Amino acid sequence: MTKTETASRSEPPASGLPVSVALQSIDWHAAHLAVGAAVQAARERGVCINVAVVDAGGVLAAFLRMPGAPLHSVDIAIDKAYTAVSFGLATSQWQAALQQHSAAVREGLVLRPRFVAFGGGLPLMENGQRIGGIGVSGGSEEQDEACAQAGLAAIGLSS
Repeated sequence: MTKTETASRSEPPASGLPVSVALQSIDWHAAHLAVGAAVQAARERGVCINVAVVDAGGVLAAFLRMPGAPLHSVDIAIDKAYTAVSFGLATSQWQAALQQHSAAVREGLVLRPRFVAFGGGLPLMENGQRIGGIGVSGGSEEQDEACAQAGLAAIGLSS
């Protein structure tokens, strides 16, 4: 090993600051409870949905597709959850939020892959920290959001 290789492995960073942070994220069990509650809410409403929960990093933690749910809605549900955790904002709030920005942002952000700007995605917040997101697709925007809310309620969270 050269002197440079040895130094890079054993010395702390030059800034003296930590090189990692603690990250809170949804537990697998809570993710599955939220998915189940969202599906139950959909059954009560007579709609078939796809529901996804992602962790704090936007990685899929739980997913369920009800028989008969639209196939295109699989990716939409996942992307709603991803958008919600990415920004900490319900996807239903994006139309109003975008009005606060320049035309370039309004037109450009909606073209980003995986960005969804219509109802059905909610951030999962615990003690002021984003721990994940839930996305529902297959019903109307209002039905999707109500099912996502049911998922949050099942694990003791609210939006």
